[in-house]
Amino acid sequence: MNDGKPARTTRPEGPGDPRDELVDHLPALRAFALSLTREGASADDLVQDTIVKAWTHIDKFQPGTNLRAWLFTILRNTFYSARRKTKREVSDTDGIHAARQATRPEHDGRLALNDFRAAFEQLPDEQREALILVGASGFSYEEAAGMTGVAVGTVKSRANRGRRRLAELLHLEDGEELAMTDSATLAVMAQNTPILR
Repeated sequence: MNDGKPARTTRPEGPGDPRDELVDHLPALRAFALSLTREGASADDLVQDTIVKAWTHIDKFQPGTNLRAWLFTILRNTFYSARRKTKREVSDTDGIHAARQATRPEHDGRLALNDFRAAFEQLPDEQREALILVGASGFSYEEAAGMTGVAVGTVKSRANRGRRRLAELLHLEDGEELAMTDSATLAVMAQNTPILR
């Protein structure tokens, strides 16, 4: 029976609707997507797919839990599912794809952002992922382990191996701090998402 009032939607009302917070997580999602795809357009597509899946399955999100971690898990699973389907990787021996990447201005200091990026690109996917999650995005090792489906020790190991490899690639001496790499550079890559230690 229509009494002249608009029909009610199934969307939950009130300030606690997680859909209202999705836009707040877009910069961090894009930074994570860029770390996985290494290409701007693919990262944007991945973020869009993630938001569509999150919106469609918002009833599966448990209020009171970490929405960002839930979104990162969807993004990560979407990326690896698509990667398994293609079963191939694009070779960039001529540097065509790399040339399309946007570059940020170099910052002052001993390490240039481009040097860091080049070194970061050489890390295995698992190490890059661990460094982005626990370094740039500020997730705890436990949260990162939950998102990636591996043990906490595995996440710690991947992050530590990634940091050591970055130090080698950047020709840092033993004991020299990665202060710029761990804070300023990763923060830039994460679009100024604060790094929590």
